[in-house]
Amino acid sequence: MSVSVFIDGAAGTTGLEIRDRLTGRADISLLTLADDQRKDAKARRAALNDADIAILCLPDDAAVEAVALIESDTRVIDASSAHRVAPGWTYGFPELGFDIASARFVSNPGCYPTGFLALVAPLVRAGLIPADWPFTVNAVSGYSGGGKALIERVEADSSLAFRDYGFALAHKHLPEMQQHAGLHYPPVFAPMVARALRGMIVEVPLPLAAIPGSPRPDAIVDCLAAAFADSPVVHVHADRPDELLIDVAAAPTDRLDLYVFASADGSQARLVATLDNLGKGASGAAVQNLNIMAGVDATTGLVL
Repeated sequence: MSVSVFIDGAAGTTGLEIRDRLTGRADISLLTLADDQRKDAKARRAALNDADIAILCLPDDAAVEAVALIESDTRVIDASSAHRVAPGWTYGFPELGFDIASARFVSNPGCYPTGFLALVAPLVRAGLIPADWPFTVNAVSGYSGGGKALIERVEADSSLAFRDYGFALAHKHLPEMQQHAGLHYPPVFAPMVARALRGMIVEVPLPLAAIPGSPRPDAIVDCLAAAFADSPVVHVHADRPDELLIDVAAAPTDRLDLYVFASADGSQARLVATLDNLGKGASGAAVQNLNIMAGVDATTGLVL
């Protein structure tokens, strides 16, 4: 028997990529609305309540409103940032031990936090780095992560090459980074956007010699490898390439790749995650969570 799924916001970038991953699957029955019904409250309410699982690809306020429309037992995956630290919601990062299978309300992680948490949460949990360490995170994303407005802005102006932002130090991703890594303080977060549609590099620099216990780089690699040993999505690399690139022509992927670069004396390290901000950073994560909630293989339909 197929699982009925309604994507609220299916015409947006994240919604379109989710639909691409679900198209042709015999175990999924997509509920769709005609173009003239997508913003009709009555039609949306009916679809939200008829679905076994609803995926919300909406701005935060609209996602909250959509949840309020649900009066049935519909389960929800919210791809917005509205519920990522909200009580009663399960954080949708199964590789970090969150119970997605039995959850009714699942909040997809943000793209930047996906890289940060994969690198940091296992190390804090293992005690290699104290929870009160003042973390910093530098990250660059493809411009699709900025939504429709930024996509239109970049594609309309060929002179825009790079965007550095978040200077108020109050980025909406900070609460989930802090809470789900178990940190005492939010990290200092420096987000940037490159002129590439998709792709992401997230980096956490660590002065290992200054951290209590002076964790060794090989201990960090071993910890991350153990944390994700059973994951077909997250890959911890033992190699240290000379460079990591964002390819403007990159194909979609739902992988998450982790690297540990260290100085020769082991006194410093740069932890780096690479991912597709539209893949494991958004649509791929939503499909992975959908699969787990539906009781099928977590990687069904993913590009790995």
